Amino acid sequence: MSERRKSPLVPLAVAGVAILALFASLIGATGGEDSGEQSSAGSTGQSEGSAAAPDDSWEQLARRDADDPTALGAVDAPVVMIIYSEFQCSFCAKFARDTEPTLIEKYVEDGTLRIEWRDFPYLGTESTTAAKAARAAGEQGSFWAFHDELYANQLPPNSGNLDEDYVAAIAKKVGLDVEQFRAAMKTEAIEQAVAEDFGEGQAIGVTGTPAFVINGVPVIGAQPTAVFETTIDQALEDAGR
Repeated sequence: MSERRKSPLVPLAVAGVAILALFASLIGATGGEDSGEQSSAGSTGQSEGSAAAPDDSWEQLARRDADDPTALGAVDAPVVMIIYSEFQCSFCAKFARDTEPTLIEKYVEDGTLRIEWRDFPYLGTESTTAAKAARAAGEQGSFWAFHDELYANQLPPNSGNLDEDYVAAIAKKVGLDVEQFRAAMKTEAIEQAVAEDFGEGQAIGVTGTPAFVINGVPVIGAQPTAVFETTIDQALEDAGR
C-alpha cells in the first residue's frame, strides 16, 4: 500500500478548503443530505448541480493509483471524476444504472476520463458492510462487477437483510472465492480503507450521496447524464485537450 493511500487526509489541507467552499454553496442551494432527490429531479443544466473550481487544488484528491481496483480508466486521463457514493442510496443506484455506463462508454474507454470511487457509508452499518464487501470483491479483481450487482438488486435501506451472508451470495454469483471474500471483509486493511474514504468525504464537505468532483468541479446528486457530459467536456477543454 502506498504512503499516499495510508494517509489520504494529508493532501486535503490544501484541497479541502477550496472544495469545501464549493460543496457548501451547492449543498445549501440543493437542500443538504436530500440534495440527490431534489437535484436529480429538477436540474437539466450545469448551473444547478456544479460550479467552477477556483484553482487546481482538486489534484490533491485524485489518487491516480494504477493498482486501485475501485478505479476505472487510464491513470493519466485528463479528466478525473471522484465519486462519493454508498450502496444503500437509491440515487447512487440511479446514477450507476442510468448514467455511469454511458460515461464509461463515451469517455473512459477512449482514455478521456478516469473514475475513482470513494466509500461514503453514511446510512449506517449495513452500508459499511456493503462497502467492505465491495472492497473484498476488489481484492479478487471484481469490485465493479460486485458494484453493479449491489445496485441492480438494491435492498431497501437498513432492511436488516444486507449482512455478510447476503453479500457472500453476491460474491458467489459473480464468481468469487467466497471463503477468501469472507476473510478479506474482516481485515483491518479493508476496514481502514472504507473509514479513510468516509473521512476524506467529510473533510471536503460531503454530507450526502452521490457527490462528485470532476477536475475540481463539484456535482451534487444523480444529475441527468447531460450535466455530467457538459462538465466533463468543459474539464477536457480547460485541460487543453
